[in-house]
Amino acid sequence: RFIAKPCAINLGIQDSGPHRAQPNAILEKVFTSITKSPDGKRLEGLSKQLDWDVRKIQRWFRHRRNQDKPTTLTKFCESMWRFTFYLSIFFYGIRFLWTAPWFWDTRQCWYNYPFQPLTSRLYYYYILELAFYWSLMFSQFTDIKRKDFLIMFVHHLATIGLITFSYMNNMVRVGTLVLCLHDASDFLLEAAKLANYAKYQRLCDAFFMLFGVVFIVTRLGIYPFWILNTTLFESWELIGPYPSWWLFNGLLVTLQILHIIWSYLIIRTAYKALVRGKVSKDDRSDVESSSEEEDVTSNSTKGVFSTSSNGSNRINGHVASGQWTEE
Repeated sequence: RFIAKPCAINLGIQDSGPHRAQPNAILEKVFTSITKSPDGKRLEGLSKQLDWDVRKIQRWFRHRRNQDKPTTLTKFCESMWRFTFYLSIFFYGIRFLWTAPWFWDTRQCWYNYPFQPLTSRLYYYYILELAFYWSLMFSQFTDIKRKDFLIMFVHHLATIGLITFSYMNNMVRVGTLVLCLHDASDFLLEAAKLANYAKYQRLCDAFFMLFGVVFIVTRLGIYPFWILNTTLFESWELIGPYPSWWLFNGLLVTLQILHIIWSYLIIRTAYKALVRGKVSKDDRSDVESSSEEEDVTSNSTKGVFSTSSNGSNRINGHVASGQWTEE
């Protein structure tokens, strides 16, 4: 309200929503009670009842679906909040871990386990991360439905479960490594969305490509060979497996499966960007991110994210042609 909104206004982002549908009691009743996307037979019936052209009725439903979506200004503010949190918590984690012995030698995560002290800095790091991921899981139900809703829901559950479980079992040392690694790429994605909302296309594309590289390197490279290596093999050697050990590693492996799925979506987006000469759309975008008219007219102007896509995360987050809308 006091920081993001003035920044958005200075960048020329207007607080104006999509075109509102013409008030019509009959169509409104159909929209709220029956269907938001009527089929051909129902369209013909409404056309005869109202003496309206079918295309006019289709346009009304399209405008009605879009008018409840948040404005670009709202999404910019949400993304700026997420960007601020991810960037701040990442640098806090790096600063904290730089002096931690287990950052340089992961075997330190298991020496003298479970009798390891919980410092105040480590405690606040954990509580902040846990609170934020709880907020993401709850807000997911109020945000615009996204293609990766189920994947993100599983991700949030796994993350909250890991943070809570590792805290209860005093596995906080390896937990800090997992948290910091995941925060390394998230702020780049939000930066790409901010650039897109402000219509800085080249900057948006650059941030998205950088995000893709960092995401793949950290989630498919460092995570399995650094994190999973110590939780699966070094911990087995130093403290041996026990009942909760299996659950903890099961959650970590679940995260890795999600990493592979998201990496595939990012690579597919980058490949299509190279073919078309620019980043077109993140495959995790909204199911219906803009009107059909906007889809047709924006083929050469939109970038990574539609300006009407949800500001959450998108890969929370993240239109150009009709083909992408179909996907």
